[in-house]
Amino acid sequence: MSLRSRLEAGETLFTAWSGVPDALTVEIIAGQGFDAVALDMQHGGHHEDSVLRGIVPILNARKHAIVRIPVGRFDMASRALDFGAEAVIAPMINSVADARAFAASMKYPPLGERSWGPTYAFPRHGQGDFAAWLAESNKRTLAFAMIETRAAIDALDGILETPGIDGVFVGPSDLSIAWTRGKTVNTALEDMMEAIADIARRAQQANKLRAIFVVDPRMAGRYTKMGFQLFATASEPMLIARGAESILSAARQSLSAK
Repeated sequence: MSLRSRLEAGETLFTAWSGVPDALTVEIIAGQGFDAVALDMQHGGHHEDSVLRGIVPILNARKHAIVRIPVGRFDMASRALDFGAEAVIAPMINSVADARAFAASMKYPPLGERSWGPTYAFPRHGQGDFAAWLAESNKRTLAFAMIETRAAIDALDGILETPGIDGVFVGPSDLSIAWTRGKTVNTALEDMMEAIADIARRAQQANKLRAIFVVDPRMAGRYTKMGFQLFATASEPMLIARGAESILSAARQSLSAK
């Protein structure tokens, strides 16, 4: 099943968040219980070559491949799809103009302006023919616009109405900085929760998909009640730190149990 079909069917999905530009590391993460793996080019170390190579182990693990592009790199959105990504997250979509530029790079004509060239994506997904691929691509590929500033909230209705924008992805860290006018970064800021809930509500009313970055996994249940469906969590540093903590704790407890 595609990422879109699973989300539209009402599933709650989790994506790991990869910032280490190494295909072997991505392979290990893809082998865990996550539904998807997101390769981060904005704040993570991923670059064009690591995305090209890192998508392979994700697809081999039968997981959904997602790429977050750098700010304004809409050319990379098209390349990520050509490499085989199923969804692209674009940061700092703060206006309708930003949304239109992003959507244009993600969708083939007449909906967008994406150029034809599935040299890697088509054989990696390995099914159908070129005619079917073209016919299905605009619906299969997902464009998530990041909502993380006051300007984005002000322009949200127009962003949601932009043809080719499939969903929103809330970045609570940057949103908290904007919300407090630069005073703090706090993804659990209570004063911001209603604004986040309103983003999900308006997106749902517009029949758009809803995703959010979850720094504290205990917040996932609260976000689900708001209407969010796709949760980004667990970067490599977090996975290593939590795993090491759990293993060392169990080992040390066993020593004291002698």
